[in-house]
Amino acid sequence: MQSITLIAGAGAEDALRSCVAGLGGAVDWLGPAACDIAGAIETEMRAAIGGRPIDIVVQPEAGRRKRLMVADLESTIIENEMLEELADFLGLRAHVAEITRRAMNGEIDFVGALNERVALLRGIPESVLDQAAARIRLMPGAPALIATLRRAGVKTALVSGGFTVFAERVGAELGFDRVVANRLDIADGKLAGTVRPPIVTGATKRDTLTSLAGEFGLRLDETLAVGDGANDLPMLGAAGLGIAFHAKPAVAAASRSRIDHADLTALLYAQGYREEEIINA
Repeated sequence: MQSITLIAGAGAEDALRSCVAGLGGAVDWLGPAACDIAGAIETEMRAAIGGRPIDIVVQPEAGRRKRLMVADLESTIIENEMLEELADFLGLRAHVAEITRRAMNGEIDFVGALNERVALLRGIPESVLDQAAARIRLMPGAPALIATLRRAGVKTALVSGGFTVFAERVGAELGFDRVVANRLDIADGKLAGTVRPPIVTGATKRDTLTSLAGEFGLRLDETLAVGDGANDLPMLGAAGLGIAFHAKPAVAAASRSRIDHADLTALLYAQGYREEEIINA
């Protein structure tokens, strides 16, 4: 049996109610911004949504609540792309942002793009890392997502093609159980312009998901993965529920489940959590 969940983007609660009014099937409101619809037909629901800022997640009803979540960091758990923040200190933000865009959309090789961008940072004082970290902005809904999952006993991992210096801070702040990321090489108090191998790739993300599932005695259908870039596709495909979050066009097109409009609490609604269960919703 399928579960169909509709989740409104910010300020679109009235649009959601208008969308479901008069449709067949029992509506179970999870909160003002989300509902499950029983007995609905997916194609009909998508037609009813039309161009409204409403997300739809369709999945098997059984086992909706996952026991492990693996999340990307940049443009997923945080709003920033940290290489762009570092490049900003050199006046190279636009140049690095374009390389990032192409890599995350799968147009160029991820590892090559990472090495190219990091090489531009050679010679920057190590102290700039702290200045860049001060710019980190958590994605709306991220604290509520992690706090709610932790209270429910769900294991969480942050797996990033970015850098430990940022990922570990965010992981500690939000309470992730595990953090996997790349390490920048530092020499004489300055960035060396290289990344210490092995580099975290899409395969690393997928393998981390599967190894953690095994460690915790879980089936893959008991796992959730979320990310926005091409290097997230392997873990999105391996997870029981893989969600492309505000993803790059090629990634959104390749993903069965996607959140284009709502914030990260959408991942909770998609699993059937109700508003009163969400911490600081």
